[in-house]
Amino acid sequence: MHEPDPANGDRALSLSDLDKRSREIFRSIVESYLETGEPVGSRNVSRNLSMSLSPASVRNVMSDLEHLGLLHSPHTSAGRLPTEIGLRFFVDALLEVGDLTEAERREIEVQVRASNEAHSTEQVLTEASQMLSGLSMGAGVVLTHKSDTRLKHIEFVRIEPQKALVILVSEDGSVENRVVDLPSNLPSSALVEATNYLNAQIQGRTLSDIRSELERVRDADQAELDQLSQKVISAGLAVWGGDNPSDPGTLIVRGRSNLLTDLDAVEDLERIRLLFDDLENKKDLIQLLGLAEKGDGVRIFIGSENNLFSLSGSSLVVSPYRDANQRIVGVLGVIGPTRLNYARVIPMVDYTARLVSKILK
Repeated sequence: MHEPDPANGDRALSLSDLDKRSREIFRSIVESYLETGEPVGSRNVSRNLSMSLSPASVRNVMSDLEHLGLLHSPHTSAGRLPTEIGLRFFVDALLEVGDLTEAERREIEVQVRASNEAHSTEQVLTEASQMLSGLSMGAGVVLTHKSDTRLKHIEFVRIEPQKALVILVSEDGSVENRVVDLPSNLPSSALVEATNYLNAQIQGRTLSDIRSELERVRDADQAELDQLSQKVISAGLAVWGGDNPSDPGTLIVRGRSNLLTDLDAVEDLERIRLLFDDLENKKDLIQLLGLAEKGDGVRIFIGSENNLFSLSGSSLVVSPYRDANQRIVGVLGVIGPTRLNYARVIPMVDYTARLVSKILK
């Protein structure tokens, strides 16, 4: 990552740091990069400017922008590319984010709502991921907490003296099967008691809700459950309660092949390979939820700003979506190269997240 330049006083850049000429040259370079992915030379910049400047004058400004850390030269040629800091500055200070057209809104809504007719939350999320991929030409990504699924039925079935299969059936029809360890010398009657107790409690509630209720019952009335049943229930809930970092939730990624288009260099292929490795390594994806929970609306992570995809040099545009109680239950968005079409992707992700939140109520 670019180190702060002492000449800048180690502070964030603002628009006041650039005069009108510098801003226009910088914008021209970044917009050209976002469109082509290629370094931009002073001669091409001078042709595209609304003001009349010689290539020599443009080169001087480009040199100043490089000193500020906004541009870098990838090779010995005179062409420049924006740095990650430059892209961040562009997105924060200069990017003009448009709005979706009515036709685009209808297209998104028709696709996502059609999947809801099957009454499956996962189908809604899968369609949202696929749709984002198609519209952005990046990879659509959705991550949702399993612990926030509303339950319909639960059952414990002993498969070994100290192991049981826990079967969770959700309201959307999905089924989770997990093996949990049992306390030693647990009688079969305790499994039946735990099953009956939970089924009386779970209708339409999430595991997080049930766990909170169980803790309240324990504190208020220990006689409600005997000790062995409490242990069984705790073991069953812990599996899906969000405490297991090796299985953070359901990840849906669609359109990864889009990331393989328009590759011009060996380093591009290596970047994509690293990104695919990151996507397969599910254990770190819980970071996405944490990132999204820090604020409402769309969040943008460019390159190394997000440790999850830092090695692949990718950008991530995500927004949280909520359940009927306005709790954040997941994130959705787009992963792509740092030269994503941010002006188009940002409103697309924002609208899709709000639409999914409305559907899941």
